[in-house]
Amino acid sequence: MTKTDIARRVYNHTWKLDPIVRSLLDTDFYKLLMLQMIWGMYPKVDATFTLINRTTSVRLADEIDEGELREQLDHARTLRFSKKEMIWLGGNNFYGRKQIFEPEFLAWLEDFRLPGYELTRRDGQYVLSFPGPWMYTTLWEIPALAIINELRSRAAMRSFGPFALDVLYARAKAKMWAKTERLKALPGIRISDFGTRRRHSFLWQRWCVEALKEGIGDAFTGTSNVLLAMDNDLEALGTNAHELPMVFAALANSEQELRQAPYKVLQDWQRYYGGNLLIVLPDTFGTAAFLRDAPDWIADWTGFRPDSAPPIEGGEKILSWWREKGKDPKQKLLIFSDGLEVETIEEAYRHFRGKVRMSFGWGTNLTNDFEGCAPTETNSLDAISLVCKVSEANGRPAVKLSDNPAKATGDEKEIKRYLRIFGEKGRVEQLVKV
Repeated sequence: MTKTDIARRVYNHTWKLDPIVRSLLDTDFYKLLMLQMIWGMYPKVDATFTLINRTTSVRLADEIDEGELREQLDHARTLRFSKKEMIWLGGNNFYGRKQIFEPEFLAWLEDFRLPGYELTRRDGQYVLSFPGPWMYTTLWEIPALAIINELRSRAAMRSFGPFALDVLYARAKAKMWAKTERLKALPGIRISDFGTRRRHSFLWQRWCVEALKEGIGDAFTGTSNVLLAMDNDLEALGTNAHELPMVFAALANSEQELRQAPYKVLQDWQRYYGGNLLIVLPDTFGTAAFLRDAPDWIADWTGFRPDSAPPIEGGEKILSWWREKGKDPKQKLLIFSDGLEVETIEEAYRHFRGKVRMSFGWGTNLTNDFEGCAPTETNSLDAISLVCKVSEANGRPAVKLSDNPAKATGDEKEIKRYLRIFGEKGRVEQLVKV
């Protein structure tokens, strides 16, 4: 495979538009899995996604040119799935299953295009939202985040000459490879790339994925990025995300329906998928509340993905719950994925080894760790905590509580109502860096 000289490529891009997103497959796999369920069961639901910059000290509207942002968003709207991509989606095995995508869904997907967007500025931040039918707006989340993060990287590097860029990427490569060598020393470790949403750039994510494939071999289990999975003959990985229970809860017509929303999601998910795709994401409204009211049948699922609690603390609570339900944790799977760094991975690996099967979805700190790499002092290349969340469904406000109150989203009045219903047990505020 011919390697791209990233530094030279960055320095030489003088053409009018250098597209950041060049394929609709440049997204996370769980978006396609969720989309099929939304398309099949909830085609009449509207859902608005809204950009949220949790790193409020960074004024995105001051760093990123609005014209460039609009050009990139508009270009993404011109994209369609190619014939090659459709053949791959229809004919490939995912999670050991053939034809995980229904022919009718794939036929609909052939004509898919991203819907319109609304963009304004307020107090140094972009107010960016994507209103419309849920089965269209859901696919905006990943490309929107990728576009903004890469535009920010490009702006930070605009003043760098070719040698400064060489130094930057040489240092970043050495830093990432040092992490790879540490992970290689952990027998039986399972690492996957979850870094699409907040990557430094597409080319850099591709380099990181190819480096992991060579550096840790079979310990690298795949990538959430569908395009990179296709291009590098890797497993496409991912299950479901917070948007499902957030929408279901917003649509609830009573407190009882609201309490049952997280489990209704899993019932619907089970209709479409099984086996290794039966992974529970428990923290949308707090893991403690989820486990407290969870039906017994959820204990039969393959595993959990604790996302916003500290890995060891959150994992141990799930192990205790499995034991209470008469299940052997050694037969179960924990997938850790929240802001992981090598030290976090090593600590959780050593703590849980022999207790449970585990896997690590490595995100921002894999694909966007440039801290200390620039030849001149700057923090504009540091990753920020940027998300694109459901803000309303069918005109009703959507809420995420999280195990970490700093990651909660939604109208303050609605958050208080949800806290009254689900409770605050187990929620501990932690600094959100990425």
